[in-house]
Amino acid sequence: MKIAFTLTLCGALALTGCTSDTGPKEVGGAAIGGALGGLLASSVFKGGGSGAAIAAGVVGGALLGGAAGRSLDRTDRYNMQQAQSRAYTAPIGQQITWSNPESGNSGTFVPTRAGQGPRGEQCREFQQTIIIGGKPESGYGTACLQPDGAWKIVQ
Repeated sequence: MKIAFTLTLCGALALTGCTSDTGPKEVGGAAIGGALGGLLASSVFKGGGSGAAIAAGVVGGALLGGAAGRSLDRTDRYNMQQAQSRAYTAPIGQQITWSNPESGNSGTFVPTRAGQGPRGEQCREFQQTIIIGGKPESGYGTACLQPDGAWKIVQ
């Protein structure tokens, strides 16, 4: 299943590279959206026969994420990264917000659960919402504290 997920994600990313105006924001957004879409589909369809659903989730997430990435400017990304960093240590349930008055884009991070990863490292689940042009996009993820002190999104 992980191989199918990886191949589907790579295919979605390859498709985003077919247009001549694809930039790093769009490709990054497609990668994150594809991963979140695949993870959401895999959590919904835990039993057999979920490969097609996961593939659809990856492709759909990649398309939505690519559109979101196209719309975020440098200040948006900086503000979003600062909020995400604060969410790694904020109390569970505390909403961390960011906004850019110039673009009108905004978003939130909410840490939803703390726990341990497979190697005993500190991990946090979080919910993210990004509002671009008045349209919200939501995603879920897990980040774990690495030995070097940096947080890394693992799901």
